[in-house]
Formats: sequence, structure tokens, C-alpha cells
Amino acid sequence: MSTLDPVAVFRMEAAECLEAIEAGLLDLTHQLDNKDLVDAVFRGLHTLKGSGAMFGFEALAAFTHHCETAFDRVRKGEVAATSELVAAVLAAQDHMRALVDQPDADHGDTGQKLLAQLQAAVGGKAPAPAATAAAIPQVCDVPAKKKNSWRIRFSLPANSMANGTNPLGLLDELRDLGECTVRANTSAIPPLDELTPTELYVSWDVMLTSEQDRSAIDDVFIFVLDDMELSVEEIDGVAPATAAPPEAKPAPAPVASAAPAPVAPAAVPEFRLVEAVPVKREAPAAASQAKAAENVRVPAERLDELMDRVGELVIAQSRLSQLASASADIALRSVSEEIERLSGELRDTMMVLRMVPVATLFSRFRRLVHDLARETGKVIELVTEGETTEVDKTVIERLADPLVHLVRNSIDHGLETPADRLAAGKTEAGTVTLSARQAGGEVIISIKDDGRGINRERVRAKAESSGLIHPGQPLSDSELLQLIFAPGFSTAAAITNLSGRGVGMDVVKKTVEALRGAIDIVSVPGQGSEVSLRIPLTLAIIDGLLVRVGSGRYVIPLSAVEECLELSLEEDLRSRGRSFISLRDSLVPFLRLRDLFRTGTKPDVHQKVVVISTGTERVGLVVDQIIGDHQTVIKSMSKLHNDVATFSGATILGDGSVALILDVGHLVAAGQQQEAQLRVAG
Repeated sequence: MSTLDPVAVFRMEAAECLEAIEAGLLDLTHQLDNKDLVDAVFRGLHTLKGSGAMFGFEALAAFTHHCETAFDRVRKGEVAATSELVAAVLAAQDHMRALVDQPDADHGDTGQKLLAQLQAAVGGKAPAPAATAAAIPQVCDVPAKKKNSWRIRFSLPANSMANGTNPLGLLDELRDLGECTVRANTSAIPPLDELTPTELYVSWDVMLTSEQDRSAIDDVFIFVLDDMELSVEEIDGVAPATAAPPEAKPAPAPVASAAPAPVAPAAVPEFRLVEAVPVKREAPAAASQAKAAENVRVPAERLDELMDRVGELVIAQSRLSQLASASADIALRSVSEEIERLSGELRDTMMVLRMVPVATLFSRFRRLVHDLARETGKVIELVTEGETTEVDKTVIERLADPLVHLVRNSIDHGLETPADRLAAGKTEAGTVTLSARQAGGEVIISIKDDGRGINRERVRAKAESSGLIHPGQPLSDSELLQLIFAPGFSTAAAITNLSGRGVGMDVVKKTVEALRGAIDIVSVPGQGSEVSLRIPLTLAIIDGLLVRVGSGRYVIPLSAVEECLELSLEEDLRSRGRSFISLRDSLVPFLRLRDLFRTGTKPDVHQKVVVISTGTERVGLVVDQIIGDHQTVIKSMSKLHNDVATFSGATILGDGSVALILDVGHLVAAGQQQEAQLRVAG
């Protein structure tokens, strides 16, 4: 039985914690006086520091402590939250990621530079060069405060140790607050033969004298409050040396690691109850188990393996259905139908497991837009829409880099400076909108800005000078705008940190096409541009339309099919040299797949035209026969066929033969090109 590496688990949880901290910081940028956001960021930093120290990431714990201290001062009202502080902690967060990923690497003086930036943001002295998790300097000097005395009693659930909660860590944090006397109450420890080694039987009485207020004590227990018993009482005018807790019964087993040397008993002082927080649960163990059952962390590789098995099952079920349909055995047909139902449900369930909301992708760009706004001096608002739209996780991963290029280009080329926007009668702040919506079997992700739009004259001039088109060559508006995705194409007047080298947009197009998707561009001068990526919802299993061309069988993705028409032999002969069909008062070009694939066969008497589309472009595909719907498990083409653009993959049919999957985007582009050539020739 394999066990998870604790350090790997910590890295996953640290990544989630850093994402939550970043989201809180970016929200705080727009609401600097929001106390809830300050508290949320503080708790995230506190968790990261404590977890890092627990797993041996001492440098991470030491560095994070400074950021935590800065936010602690903000939440206590000692300093104000500023955009400079948020920017400093965002920059520090990148260093935290590096300390998580490479704790033993030499990071140079990056940490000290970031801490100096943090000091400038909160106005304090610079920390000492060397810092450890055990002795970490504060971000800046804090004036001495009046000392308060507290009596703290707490007990944790029996399964706390098994669930990863270390009570010694809580005690150490209390000791960090001030002078502390700890007494362990061992009266609940059962006889040895009844003792369960993994359960916790000890509770604690703590006398604390500290300059900190009650909130600092609450912060120690902030992540374990749900399942524990805790009471905090303030003591008037009593020092800890004279206010020891009541004598506890002797322990049957040594617990020296949980408590210091015994303190002589003294009279119990009078208490003034400030606030008691009993948070006892009737069944803490059951509650913890229920929480653990709500979510299960599964490596993505296991989901991919399971998806492969489901795909093989769909293929096997298809073969069984074909055998059953040719058999007169009623029992065999019944079993086949039942297996078909079950495999369909399993396939649908598996597809849902692989789907993740597009919000996980959009959330990455908040930081990018924040940094670019500071770098360019532009005022930028990021708007996201349709974040609940779900897409295959593999699609999400592969779309991250293309979207980065598109967002950077929208900000650099599209949005004007505040002065230019005001001169054009626009608001000072430019808007970049990321949106997602589902349309049939596709998801459409759009990047829209309200900037200056694409300068078509500059695009044409650059394309002609680069040899991409001939001077004066007629192009439709869509074809002209598509030129910006050509390799090495850039209209930037100068190379900057953001753009100008012509690298990136061609990568966007290649990545989207590799996902069997397409790109649409709309741009209005002076009003902005919108780039839409049309991506299939999943890359594993699709609904396809199985067709025959000659003796070969092919699959057309069903999401791209608009309708099917009959093309008689007479109409086929009549349209030779024209290749257009009239469809509801509009002409649609069509391709004869028999000629394209060079089948060498004669056409059937009753041919069919399958009309497919991507966006607003349509084209017809002439096939010999439409066989029907087919659950298509996509298999990648070999490296030898990478340059065959007509096909996007292959699938195995029920009889064991192979059918190629047509690349809809490539065929539509070929049809539109054929239409343009015929119009020029006409």
C-alpha cells in the first residue's frame, strides 16, 4: 500500500494557502479598510508559517513571520493598510513559493531585499540578516504595553494527534506571547491495558502574563477551535509566579515532554471572567470523520488512468453491442443493453470528475493584471464572467499560457494611457473582461478590452513588408485580423518587457488548434477588441457523427454539425467547378471528401452533405453515407502524422477497425479559402 509523502502533501496545501493569500491581497487592493480581508490574509500567513515550521521549512517560516507581523500590526490598528504594503507582500509571496519549492537552494539576498521593501511599507527598522524560526525579529519595534495575566484551559479531541494537530506547537506559541506556566492535567489517562496510543487524553492549564491582548491568544487556537474545549479568563493583578493552576493528579505515564518542571501549589486567586469560549462538540470524532469524507485529494495521474480505462470500456461495449445486434439471442441483447447503460453512466460520471470551473484559470490573472498596471502606469479593471463554467482539467492547464499572451497584448496594445483615454472621452480606467460560456459541446473563452482596437492599416503594412501577403492582395476583415497570429508578427513600434518580439500569438494559435479549437477576432477602432477561443469541453470522449467516404469511415465531431442534406448525382455533376450549395438564401461552399482523400472510388448515387461550422464560418462536407451517432474515444495520432492537418485523432470502432477524426477547424478554413479563390477567379 502506497503512502503519501508528508512533504508533498505540505507543498500541495502550501500552494492552496498561497493562492488564498494572493486572492485576499488582491481583494484588499480595492478595499484597504476591509478588516475581514486583513484578518483573512493574516490567518493565511499564520497557517503557512506554522505548517512550514512543522514540516522543517525553517527558512519559509522565518520569512513568512515578517509578513505575518506586518499584518498583525494592521489588524491591531498600529499601521494602516496601504497599496505599498499589499505590493510588498505580493512580491514576498513569490519568494515564499520559491522557499516551498526549493527550500535548500541559494536564493541570494532576495529575502533581505523583500524585507527591506516590507519595512519601507510599514515604516520600521530593517530586520537582522540572519533569522531563524525560533528567534525571528519583529518587522518593527512596538512600544511596551501593559502586561495582562490570563488563565487558559484547553483540551483537544481524542483524535487530534492522529489528524495532525500537535498540542506542543500550541503551547510553544503561547510561550512566545510571554511568561508562561504550563500544567498538564493527566487525570483522564486510562490504565495501560485500556490506553489507545493514537488518542490524546491530556488537557492543559496555562497561566500566561503577556503584553498581548486577548486576540493574540485566540489566534493561537484559531484553526482548532471547532473541535476543542477552550476557556480564557483574565486575572486581575496576579503574576504567574504566584498564580499556579490547581495541582493535577499524578500521571500514570510520564508526560514530561508536554509540561515543564512542577510548580509549587499556591492559593488559587480570584478570577474575573472576560470571555469563555466553550466549543464542545457532542461527537468530535464523528464530526472530523464527516469533514474528511467530504473531499478526497486524488492525484491527477490517477484520474487520467481511470479515464483511459473508461475509454477502453466504451470501445469494448461498442463491440459487444455490434455482436449482440447481429445475434438472435435475447439474453445476450439484454445484457448488452444493460452494459451499455452502465458504461454510459460511468462515462458521464468520469467526465464530471475531470471537469473544473474556469474560475481556477481566471483567478491567476488577477495578479498578472495588478502587476502590469503598476508596470505600465495604466489604470486597469479586470472583470470576470461565467466563472462557474466547467472545462476539462487538461484544457484548463493548456490554456493558461495562451491566455497570458492575450491578456498582456490587450493591456499593452489595446488599452490606452489614462491621459489618452480621457482625451478620447473614455473613463480613466481601462477594462479587460474575461468571460466563459458553454455553447453545445464547446466552451467559448473571450478576452475583451475597451481600448483603441486593432489598427488594420498597420497590420496590412506589416504583413506586406514581411511577405505574408502580396501588396494590394484582397482580404476579408477576418482574414486580415487573423494575420496577427502569424509567426514573428508584431506591430509594436518598440520592443518592451510586455511585447514587440512577435513571439506568443503564433503559440496561442498552435495551442488552440492542438486542442481542436478555433480563434475568432472582432475589433472596432476606438472601442476595443475581443478575441474568442472556441474549445471543446473535453479532450477524451466526444459524440461524433460516423460517415463513410468510399471504403473508409470517418468521424465528424457532433458539436460542429449543423445539419445534413442530400446531394443527388445530378446536383453533384451540375455543381462541378462551382462547389456551392444554396442553403436558405445563402451560399455555402462544400468540399468533396472523396476527392480530398483521393479514394479512387465512384460516388454513391445518393450522396450527403454534412454542414459544419466554427463560429460564423460554415462549410459542407460531401460524404457517401451517414452511418450514425458514435461515442468516440479519441486516440492521439503518431508523431509520423503530426503534419497531417486534416485529422485531429483516431478512434477504434466496434468491429476493431480504425476511423479517423476530422479536424473541423482545418476543413472549414480550407472551404473558406476555396470560396475566396473561386470569387477571385469569377
